[in-house]
Amino acid sequence: MQTEIAADIAAIEAISSVPTILEAVAAITGLRFVCIARVDADTWTTCAVLDRIGFGLKAGDGLDVATTLCQQVRDTGRPVIIDNVSADARYRDHHTPRIYGFQSYISLPILRPDGSYFGTLCGLDPLPADLSNTATVSSMGLFAQLISKHLDSELKLTESQSALLYERDTSELREQFIAVLGHDLRTPLSSILLGAELLKCEPLSAQAAGVLERMRRSALRMSALVNDVMDFTRGRMGGGIALGLHDEAGLQQWLDQVVAELRGAYPEHRIDVDIDVAGKVYCDPGRIQQLLSNLLKNALVHGARDKPVLVRALARGGDLDMSVSNGGPAIAPATIEQLFKPFWRAAGHAASEGLGLGLFIVAEIARSHGATLEVTSGDGATRFIFCLRAGESAERRRAARA
Repeated sequence: MQTEIAADIAAIEAISSVPTILEAVAAITGLRFVCIARVDADTWTTCAVLDRIGFGLKAGDGLDVATTLCQQVRDTGRPVIIDNVSADARYRDHHTPRIYGFQSYISLPILRPDGSYFGTLCGLDPLPADLSNTATVSSMGLFAQLISKHLDSELKLTESQSALLYERDTSELREQFIAVLGHDLRTPLSSILLGAELLKCEPLSAQAAGVLERMRRSALRMSALVNDVMDFTRGRMGGGIALGLHDEAGLQQWLDQVVAELRGAYPEHRIDVDIDVAGKVYCDPGRIQQLLSNLLKNALVHGARDKPVLVRALARGGDLDMSVSNGGPAIAPATIEQLFKPFWRAAGHAASEGLGLGLFIVAEIARSHGATLEVTSGDGATRFIFCLRAGESAERRRAARA
């Protein structure tokens, strides 16, 4: 019960307009004590108060509900209005005015958002007051309704905030779990890959060698998926994509290696290459290699099989321009906007094609390098374009970390 009372007091205190409402009620009625009270069958509790006669109540204080007229308001759902106790046949001998020493009194019901009874907007004064006139009663009714509306808004806001906090906590817990799981999977995967490499050195039948190679490729794919998950969780938990930046003079070999590996993995696809990377490029070559690998895999999986995938890369003066193009129907602009979101897949694509993190990681690698990444699609071709500018990337990297 005390928890419920404290929550209701807090709900009233959270309504910023309550002090103004109490001031307005006092000004309209002439009453020098005005309050909002929470009332139930057993308790009467002050939630907010304006006291200019030294009545002595403050927020959180209670009265014996049986000694108040608010109990009558609760039971009947109707206001109680007294202009002058001494001249009122019903209340001049009533115990409540005698106990609390008032001559004028008004109390109107305040309802909760679900329509149930919350309490009253009430006021009193040791002197008589003209409270029963239509204008005063209407104004008081509007103030009581306004408080009810605010209670509804505060309830919805509290529920939304609670839901948001729950979702945030759940999301953080989920991402922490994924990060721990990915980290723990690395050790057994490394053992499997090491074992597969050792077995390749042993004499094996053609059938066993084929099985071993499929096992090795599956383990490599699992390892790539684990790495994607680790990169994703680092990015989502604030760490960003980790970079080892330096002036790399051999980027051509890093990119050529990606093309060679994927030609082996997708022998049925044609990959045309135009790579001319000269001089040094300030970058993380492993991440640039990962970016190209993800883009090329995406093109091989989603592009038209009867059309070649084209990989272009040109580097001069520290600038790097790289693109991957594939044939196929144009991608709708609404779909392009979704491409770099984590775990997103276009309708109709099988879940077995991956986790849906490849392009998200591509975008994060580009952002961490301070580079730009664009997509164009039309006239039977889709192209992903990565541009790293030596003179601009440092400033962009600082902005990306801010």
